[in-house]
Amino acid sequence: MNKTIIIILAIIIILLLLFFVSKVFAKGTSETPSATGDKKASYRKISAQQAKEMIDSAQDLIILDVRTPGEFAGGHVKDAINIANETIGSTRPSSLPDLDATILVYCRSGSRSAQASKKLLALGYTEVYDFGGIINWPYETVQ
Repeated sequence: MNKTIIIILAIIIILLLLFFVSKVFAKGTSETPSATGDKKASYRKISAQQAKEMIDSAQDLIILDVRTPGEFAGGHVKDAINIANETIGSTRPSSLPDLDATILVYCRSGSRSAQASKKLLALGYTEVYDFGGIINWPYETVQ
């Protein structure tokens, strides 16, 4: 009887450990059901260097600054468009018509870009990359 209880407890402990380990390894992406509901999309957190490499090598991508218009006017990544995080809601922004476009999202420090990335996924966008904040952008900006 005691051996059976010990075996059951050991199995429960192993299952709990597997559950927590899987949560730790899953922290790199955020999964949100797409607007179509038929698959899960995820945004990817990338570094400023990775974003710069994508910008330099890709011809068809959108750089999205989700700061306020005033912050955007103070300096932004070249060729970025501005849609404030607070304005992204339940309808798709008209300046982002292609749900499959590659979108690189940033803000000032990284908080709003993560929020905006999740909102974009919920609206059905499939290729969303969050490169955090412009404070960590060591490359040229324009006004």
